[in-house]
Amino acid sequence: MAEACASPAEQAGQPPVQAQSEVLSARQQAIPLIAACMAASDMPQLNLALNQGLDAGLTLNEAKEILVQLYAYVGFPKSLNALEALRKVVEQRRQRGIEDAVGAEPSRAIPTGDALRAVGKANQTKISGAPVKNAVTDFAPVIKQFLQTHLFGDVFERDNLDWQSRELATVGALAATPGVEAQLRSHISASLRVGLATSQLRQVIQILARKGHAQAAERAETALAQVLASMPER
Repeated sequence: MAEACASPAEQAGQPPVQAQSEVLSARQQAIPLIAACMAASDMPQLNLALNQGLDAGLTLNEAKEILVQLYAYVGFPKSLNALEALRKVVEQRRQRGIEDAVGAEPSRAIPTGDALRAVGKANQTKISGAPVKNAVTDFAPVIKQFLQTHLFGDVFERDNLDWQSRELATVGALAATPGVEAQLRSHISASLRVGLATSQLRQVIQILARKGHAQAAERAETALAQVLASMPER
């Protein structure tokens, strides 16, 4: 978007908050389902979800980016297994004559050292709504360092996947993971903060329920209700 005056977020190298829509696109609808299947290690359903996503316009690099990012939330083994599933899906589609769009690579170099920590902290603050400081990060400061330099630095600075898509993936994965309700609420809030609408998050819940992830849908519905109840009336 070429504008004479860039926003503070754009000047800081962060992607601008996207315009809000009331409904998820077909491409967006596939993302939380892919993430939930990956988190649940439901490989047959993951194969179907990956095909659905690619048919709906996800590029190969976007699909890879989703599965790579989610290692930070559900672990390297599940991420590696999901990437292998994607590799096989792409090969099978190629054999059927389907050539999926590769998609963009990140448009800028990722900083290193102190600059990486600074940009990661800025990204974390923007997504979280305030500087992150709590008893856990005080108790183990290294986890805050890793979150800022790696997750919100190395990963979230990769601009070939927008922040709304990243949050849709994270919500889908966390909803499918028992015992992480606090983190799910945090990312429901982050989803609203990066421009997703409440109606779109309700769509995520409906998609999860319709595709057989009833418990994930229930956790997401509870988390969304709690987040909305905690917000000041506008």
